[in-house]
Amino acid sequence: MLLAIDVGNTQTVIGLYEKRRLRHMWRVATNKVHTSDELRLKVNPLLESEHITVGDVTGAALASVVPTLTSAWVVALKRLIGRDPVVCSASSAQDLFEACYANPLEIGADRVADAVAARALYGAPVVVVDFGTATNIEVIDKDGRFIGGVIAPGLETSASALFSHATKLAATELVDPRTAIGGSTVQAIQAGIVYGEADRVDGLLDRIFDQLGYTAPVVATGGLAGRLVSVMRTPTRVNKELTLEGLRLIHEAALGVQED
Repeated sequence: MLLAIDVGNTQTVIGLYEKRRLRHMWRVATNKVHTSDELRLKVNPLLESEHITVGDVTGAALASVVPTLTSAWVVALKRLIGRDPVVCSASSAQDLFEACYANPLEIGADRVADAVAARALYGAPVVVVDFGTATNIEVIDKDGRFIGGVIAPGLETSASALFSHATKLAATELVDPRTAIGGSTVQAIQAGIVYGEADRVDGLLDRIFDQLGYTAPVVATGGLAGRLVSVMRTPTRVNKELTLEGLRLIHEAALGVQED
């Protein structure tokens, strides 16, 4: 079995693959000061909850956008499974990731994994929208090359900034208000943040398609994908397992084997 771990700034997603099938997926809070020992103690109970032992795990793949946790996870995983994990990057993705980019090594691991999985699952061209702490857009052109994208504040990041700076506005559940004209303060906030994020992404996609000179399928991932795709105007598929699938493919390529 393979452990695929996507470490984000707010949440860490852990997937367990049996060959090509995602058997289990867990979403836990990211704690940027956790040590390797604490990370091991986080993984063990998750496995045990599904009656899986550490001995059943034979490999691991890691994508991390939190530098302070990357090395800690590497140590934790090596102690758990007895071997180094494959750490996702433009380099470790090898031929799965072709980039037309000034410095491919600066591309975030999550963006690499998303691009690898999107091209494998949906072909090229394809555009990925990853709704997380940041809203990332990744563009794979018709030749299958990662050519760049967009990084913007995420939905909850924008909301937190508003609530922390506007003291008279209380934190509000970020759901579809079903009205563009808020009839209450709560609805006004929801319309501004939820519809604002959806329309921003729609507008960015329009600009991307204009620059490409053609449209492309769009796939959304991340914990907020379902909530935002439902109010977007651009036809968009949702695949919340996209980053994990990219990690699985990169791990497969690194080992030089193909799982059935």
